[in-house]
Amino acid sequence: MQYELIIAGFGGQGVLSMGKILAYSGLIEEKEITWYPSYGPEQRGGTANVTVILSDERISSPILNEYDIVVVLNQPSMDKFEKTVKKGGILIYDTYGISSKPTRKDIRIFEIDAMDTANREGSTKVFNMMVLGGILKLAPMVKIESVMAGLKKSLPERHHKLLPMNEQAIMRGMELIKEV
Repeated sequence: MQYELIIAGFGGQGVLSMGKILAYSGLIEEKEITWYPSYGPEQRGGTANVTVILSDERISSPILNEYDIVVVLNQPSMDKFEKTVKKGGILIYDTYGISSKPTRKDIRIFEIDAMDTANREGSTKVFNMMVLGGILKLAPMVKIESVMAGLKKSLPERHHKLLPMNEQAIMRGMELIKEV
């Protein structure tokens, strides 16, 4: 089993955190992993993406040109990464801020209404966990228990009281994802 994915959006959307949590989860399950972040000098508002590979076998390179799963959280990321989904692969996009929907016919396309749902439910801080839940519903590459352990490892201890809210957001994301 090997999953090659990229998550892309604006800085401040939790893109790198999602990748880090997946990487920690893979380590907990003793998988081979790579976590390869890329971002501009801006802290918030600039573009950010992270490539994650989780595998049962040794990984030859963290650099990829095509992905099994592409997750886009803004229009610039859609424009840049839609073409990088492998034929037969999965494209997931958050509906918020996407003006040009994907057009490819050789991939599976899913949307998740995470940002609008997070805004409505007053849980914008866990928007990225909703997206992560959607990813894991389609591609259960790691167990939820490992994700929660990875989240606990990546969150500062003062935020551990938020773990139940994050777990609920993951479950909510699993409900929100739908094929287009």
